[in-house]
This record gives sequence, C-alpha cells and structure tokens, in this order.
Amino acid sequence: MKKIIALLTIGLFLFVSCSREDDPIDNSYVVNPITNKKATGSSSNDLLSDRKFTSMVIEVVYVTGFEPSATAINNVVTFLEARTYKPNGITIQKRAIPSPGKASFTVQEIAAIEDANRKQYNTANQIAVWLLFVDGKSVLDTSTSVVLGTAYRNTSMVIYEQTLHSLSDSPFEPNRNLLETTVTTHEFGHILGLTNLGAALQSAHEDTGHAKHCNVSSCLMYWSAESGQGISNMVSGGTAPKLDALCIADLRANGGK
Repeated sequence: MKKIIALLTIGLFLFVSCSREDDPIDNSYVVNPITNKKATGSSSNDLLSDRKFTSMVIEVVYVTGFEPSATAINNVVTFLEARTYKPNGITIQKRAIPSPGKASFTVQEIAAIEDANRKQYNTANQIAVWLLFVDGKSVLDTSTSVVLGTAYRNTSMVIYEQTLHSLSDSPFEPNRNLLETTVTTHEFGHILGLTNLGAALQSAHEDTGHAKHCNVSSCLMYWSAESGQGISNMVSGGTAPKLDALCIADLRANGGK
C-alpha cells in the first residue's frame, strides 16, 4: 500500500444499536480479534455488502492534539454510505489516546498501538474498522517524499496527521478538512478492495507503474493523490476527488453500490 511518496490512507465508523429488554440477544457469539488482523483488501465483500454484516462501526482514535475534523469524518461516512450496503447504519466511536512519544513509526509499531488500544472488533452482524491519527511521521519519509497514510490490515488504517498538518498550516496550502477527507477516503478505498486488492477488476484499469491504484488521473484511487504535490493538484478545485466509474464497477461487482 505504501509508496515512496505520500500515501493516502484512510478508514471507520461504529454503529451502536439500542435494544429493549425484551429484544433477543445473541450471547453465543465469541469475538475473535484475529478476524480484524488479516490482509488488506481481504474483507472487501464484508465491508461492501450486507451478506454477513448489516452495520459498521468505525473506531476513530487520535493522539491528543491531533483530532481529525468533524467535517472530514462526516465526509468519510457519506462516502461509505454511497458505496456500501449497511442497512443498520454506519456510526463513529471517537476518543483520544496519549502520545506514543515517537517522532516516526514503522507499520509494525502502528499495529502495536492498535493492538494495545483497539476496543471494537467484528461481532455477529457488525464489522468494525480501526482508524488511527498519529502525531508523528512514517519511517518511509524522505527529504523529497512523505507518507500521509497507510491501509495495513483488512480493517485497519493510519493517518500521519502531523505530516498532514505540515501540508496545510499555511493559508496558501490546501484546506486541512479537504486533505483529511481525501487521504482517509483513499485509504478506505484500499480496504474496500481497490484497486485489484480484493475487489476484482471489471476492466483493465490498474496502473501498471503504481500497483493497486487506478490509471484514471481524475480518480480518487489515482497514484498521484498519494504524493504531497499530487494531492495538492487533485484538490485544487476545492473538492475531494471521487471514485471514477471503473472503480465503482469493481465495488459493485463485489457487493457494493
């Protein structure tokens, strides 16, 4: 998922259902965290369709001081509602955690933070997504390229919010809400199975030079949306890029809208 240039990640929302005392409750289901620790893209159909999971919970966890904007999170929910079948809802659980105290992170270190802090896992009919916003950068950053986010498990994503701040602090730089929306929905696209990452290609549109990305330059899943300069170009019109028809066809063929 990661490139040598700025990667967009994304990820999720929590649906909390209320039940009356006389509602039947399935106490036989045993939560198994291993179901949320599989390969990126392997839960494409589960996330897209209502065949197994009729609701989605997105556990948004951020380091204190690096909370994503409400606008960006609402935009992500809207994006998911347009592409997935979750008749019992998509909801968010959001909370802060203390800083891990590191300037940069490997994906293994990010996964360890998840393992220590994640509370929401798949249940009998609800799929759970972990979306982390950290106060450091990726160890893959160089003097000429940065990583903005990574989808690293089937329901797990990290956004390097401190790096994203550095690209949106100036009045002459892109709006932060817009960058957060673009990065997070791009990475969500990866765990939904794009491109050729769990949702089978319905046409030949994977970029041969940038694996798992769409070759349509205006698409949300185009590779340049992952680079510092590329993302600036893609949001220059003041709106986040959208999935093109070819990527949408892939999602629909695997259970999505």
